[in-house]
Amino acid sequence: MAKRDKTPDPDEVLATIDPHPIRRVFTTGVVGLLGLLLIYVAAATPPADPGWLLFLIVMGAGALYLSWKVWLATGVTLELTRSALREAGGRVLFTHDEVDSVDRSIFAFKPAGGFLVRLKAPTTRGRVYAPALWYRSGRRVAVGGATAGSQAKPVADLIRIIVAEQRGELPRRR
Repeated sequence: MAKRDKTPDPDEVLATIDPHPIRRVFTTGVVGLLGLLLIYVAAATPPADPGWLLFLIVMGAGALYLSWKVWLATGVTLELTRSALREAGGRVLFTHDEVDSVDRSIFAFKPAGGFLVRLKAPTTRGRVYAPALWYRSGRRVAVGGATAGSQAKPVADLIRIIVAEQRGELPRRR
């Protein structure tokens, strides 16, 4: 009988966070509708001041661009592995070695239905903003927005467990 390897695979996907389809469509639709409305107002009843006209057009175009970015960003699945939280395409949000704390509390500055991860040091991966899914800035990584809390909560809890296990605060599994 062959011995089973007890070393866990660091790339094994433990949990995933998929943006909720209804939230994805609603968020994209509301921001896109705002852009169309601003451009419509600029075209149908243009203000006398050219500065305000330019403002309406630029803000409308900006809202349409943001709507497109939200649609692209929320088309990605987040995967929790034993070593990191990453996008399905491979972009790493953070590794578990970098994690200082995970916060899901009501008063945490986090996206809706999500969680906030504080890193030990500012990330070297740079700032990233995937609207309605996640963002990374300095020592903070926030996940949530178009995600369901029922998927984000277990991922946050698993990150806490993995980090506590790595620090020796929990007994290792046998």
